[in-house]
Amino acid sequence: MANTPQAKKRIRRNEKRADINGARLSRIRNFLKKVEVAIEGGDKDNAQAALKAAQPELARGVARGVFHKNTAARKMSRLSKRVSAL
Repeated sequence: MANTPQAKKRIRRNEKRADINGARLSRIRNFLKKVEVAIEGGDKDNAQAALKAAQPELARGVARGVFHKNTAARKMSRLSKRVSAL
């Protein structure tokens, strides 16, 4: 258990940040899921629109430190490759 006031504050802060980052990650996953569903359905127009909406969300996740930049780049590359193959 934390003994110093600073350590107690750190614990409170870390819990808050974990909640915020979890919400961000969930939001990004929802955008990626929309792209996946459109690809599975074979709807190219919907897939392109969903991909266009997902790109800034992934970039925002990188900027906020939820994703590593290479992870986001890999996800975006693979999704765009699948959308263009439709």
